[in-house]
Amino acid sequence: MKGAEALIKTLVDSGVEVCFMNPGTSEMHFVAALDRVPGMRGVLALFEGVATGAADGYARMTGKPASTLLHLGPGLANGLANLHNARRGATPVVNIVGEHATYHKQYDAPLESDIEAIAGNVSGWIMCPRTPEQVGPDASAAVAASYGPPGQVATLVLPADVTWLEAGGPAPPAPHAAPTEVPIERVEDVAKVMAAGETSALLVGGSASRRDALLAAGRVAAASGAKLLAETFPSRLERGAGLPAVERLAYLAEFILAQLDGIRNLVVVDTRTPVAFFAYPDKPSLLVPEGCTVHLLAAPGEDATGALQALADVLGAPDEVATQPPSRPDRPTGEITAEAVANAIGALLPEGAIVSDEANTAGLWIPAATAGAPPHDWLCLTGGSIGQGMPVATGAAVACPDRPVVSLEADGSAMYTLQSLWTQAREGLDVTTVVFNNGSYAVLNLELARVGAEPPGPQAEAMLDISHPDLDFVSLAQGMGVEASRPETMDEFCDRFAAAVAGDGPNLIEVVLPAGF
Repeated sequence: MKGAEALIKTLVDSGVEVCFMNPGTSEMHFVAALDRVPGMRGVLALFEGVATGAADGYARMTGKPASTLLHLGPGLANGLANLHNARRGATPVVNIVGEHATYHKQYDAPLESDIEAIAGNVSGWIMCPRTPEQVGPDASAAVAASYGPPGQVATLVLPADVTWLEAGGPAPPAPHAAPTEVPIERVEDVAKVMAAGETSALLVGGSASRRDALLAAGRVAAASGAKLLAETFPSRLERGAGLPAVERLAYLAEFILAQLDGIRNLVVVDTRTPVAFFAYPDKPSLLVPEGCTVHLLAAPGEDATGALQALADVLGAPDEVATQPPSRPDRPTGEITAEAVANAIGALLPEGAIVSDEANTAGLWIPAATAGAPPHDWLCLTGGSIGQGMPVATGAAVACPDRPVVSLEADGSAMYTLQSLWTQAREGLDVTTVVFNNGSYAVLNLELARVGAEPPGPQAEAMLDISHPDLDFVSLAQGMGVEASRPETMDEFCDRFAAAVAGDGPNLIEVVLPAGF
């Protein structure tokens, strides 16, 4: 058995069944082995950032890693932004990067680079097998390492010659660690704080954004009077009717301070203490109000769900708590606006939908409009690096072919990884993409003022304007095999959105909004 076959067989036996890839010459033996080793689904992407983002979306929905296959250092570099997002979201990814043959590296070929140095920016684990016999054991270790906990990117750098030489055979799956139990003493300490009568808030993220954890968090909030909050960009937030209502922290620092105003005790669960995304003149970086104490209930890698359930029990919380009641906006009519589109999505979002949200400024109204929709999952821009939304939607659709996926996409972000549409068409994925086209990097127009820069002149304004020439997302989508439309009224939008989420295969709806809105 060749090294490439041993690699794929080891991955499959370890539960890794999908590889999102953009291969090159050094990875050809891996590609050829796909026909000889059953059980691995290869999904081609036309850009590495699509492959890495899709692996992230797949793992968010399955709880297990997909693999990627990238071509040398430059291919890894092309996929780095979405590996950054995966790292920040604690997503398990087995990242395979082809490397020059061991004996060829000494010649400094044109594509030679320090792959391990590049990978180190986003990987929690890196290994480079130097012999074919190491391939299977290192692949098995990579899968185990990707689980963490918390989940992480595990990068296997694969020299070409170890894939084409005889390897002996695959390695058995390696066990991966389980989340660590939170000490009961810490739970009891937090319970005392929350029962003392001072205003408190419970801030959840990571694994605490899932159904069982949220129900326990709702019990804690009911018993203590605590405000229930979620981190700004949770990797996967289960929400909708029948689940506790959770208020996400805002993006803008001053809004977060307003949300936490008056809070004396902030209890964090599988997330970080809130900080500003960027530094601003004369504004704080740490977003904890003066006089507020931060208390850790569960750190990343610990059993957040178990800790919340134990905290609820110590507090004597009721078993049943108030949840978000079913509610939907009326189906809107008339002129197209961002708020009307939000209401349409809230009115029509199907039960069990998976929403990949990169709508950015134009999506301001969507979370509120969908709060009472049937239960669904919300996938966010975990690391803040745009170009994640469409790839994550692609991976989620591969992971959950029986569920409708809705991709909410800003125009500027869409252009980073628009090639996702081609993969969606090729694979026949059930993804409905709504592109909000306002012809601008609208958030940067806002940030220009917030950072204290001088009033913009024509050159500065031009750098934030993407309307010259206008982007035609209908033509771009159709050119990659995706059905697309541009409704002129809200009645048309509602009809097309309803048909798209009820149908099979990819569909794109372009929403044209006023410039810069």
